[in-house]
Amino acid sequence: MFVAAMVCSAALSGTPALAVDGPKVAWNLSVWGPPRAFTAGIESLASYVSKETDGKFTIKIHYGDALSKGPDNLDNIKLGAFEMAQICTGYHPGKHLGINALDLPGLPLADPEVHAMVHDTFYKHPYIANEFKRWNAMLVMSVLQPQSELMGVGDPPVTMAAFKGMRVRALGGTGAAMKNLGAVPTSVPAPEVYNALERGVFQAVAFPYTYAFASYKIPEIAKWYTTNLSPGANNCPTIAALDAFNKLPPQYKALFDKAKPLAYATLIKAHGETDKKNLADWEKKGLKAIKYSPEELKIFEQTGAAPVWSAWVKDNAAKGVPAQELLDLILNEAKKAKAKLGKS
Repeated sequence: MFVAAMVCSAALSGTPALAVDGPKVAWNLSVWGPPRAFTAGIESLASYVSKETDGKFTIKIHYGDALSKGPDNLDNIKLGAFEMAQICTGYHPGKHLGINALDLPGLPLADPEVHAMVHDTFYKHPYIANEFKRWNAMLVMSVLQPQSELMGVGDPPVTMAAFKGMRVRALGGTGAAMKNLGAVPTSVPAPEVYNALERGVFQAVAFPYTYAFASYKIPEIAKWYTTNLSPGANNCPTIAALDAFNKLPPQYKALFDKAKPLAYATLIKAHGETDKKNLADWEKKGLKAIKYSPEELKIFEQTGAAPVWSAWVKDNAAKGVPAQELLDLILNEAKKAKAKLGKS
């Protein structure tokens, strides 16, 4: 419903070619990896901007670390090396303490439409906007990184209690939440996960659902996967250089907000199509799908996630971050979004 509304909104806000006139402007955008669902939003945005200006304002996407490695994109935006980039805030958490709230485990953002609405509101909070001003950056939109799930070998963990003692490849807040459940989190670079799982270094891996599992061929050796645990996700926004944006004429600046509904709809569709294909493949392979009951999910929330939230609020409030306000904003906006979408 929301996707259709976003597409309709984008279509209504669009204008015929040449209607948005202005000077010739060429921007460069840095992203790691090849074109994929993750990049569908920026591809849609770049196409929209070019079309609406009849090619006078272009955003060229440079894939595969061609301009900069992912963890360096924020620094290079500050240096003026390029005008736009995709980042994941988990790459450099010490540089923007407030926005790290979106990397907490167990946030109610599994629905991508809710995810988009919450992130858009959160990115506009004055404290968050000021965090990025220090890096000559402004937040444009989220890439809607899917929530993680778990995939593994051995006995399927059909209850939260089954995670006790299980070795799990899980990073950041997700790893902390799993540790609170009694699991033993470990950190292994993504390209090494397949071999480590095959050798028994750990029994399960947390990856963004579903594309990362397929990308690293984990279903070839796994026996089961979770479908609704949603233990956490990386916050990965698209950013623009503030000085470059400020130099744009008003009619070009307005194109970013006009493009976002279509860009989000394109992202959600791309991830949905990827999930459909992967889930069909996993069913053919005979992998067991685990869907947790509301009671089990409550245990994860209270035992796994909530202590991580509390620790984050305490630690960051002591550093001058309005931590509780930011966490409450996420939770309250998620409730509002679900009610607005009829998904309460």
